Amino acid sequence: MSNPERKTYQPSHLSAGDFPIAMDTGLIAAGQTLVRGSVLGQVTSSKEFVLCKTAAEDGSQVPTAILDEDVDTTGGAKNAPVRLTGQVLGTQLHLGEGLTLAAAKAALRPFCIFIR
Repeated sequence: MSNPERKTYQPSHLSAGDFPIAMDTGLIAAGQTLVRGSVLGQVTSSKEFVLCKTAAEDGSQVPTAILDEDVDTTGGAKNAPVRLTGQVLGTQLHLGEGLTLAAAKAALRPFCIFIR
């Protein structure tokens, strides 16, 4: 009998405290490869989530949620879990072009997403 294959588990420590986490399923717009912890904005017209970038002018320039698992939508839009509330580690967040951690922290606080 051969030895079993060993795999290393590397946990993703996105959570940072005990504030209640509220999750929902969000439609992630096509054409993206995003990782867990991506700060998302929502396109006003389609209600799809995209990586929040400050230069956007479609509503997605405002951070509204955090992606909770890796997702690849290069083949089309997909549903994925998003965090709507909770405490997260700023070091684990992935920010879009032009978005700073300070700006994300300020924008997400009214949604009860607290960045530490």
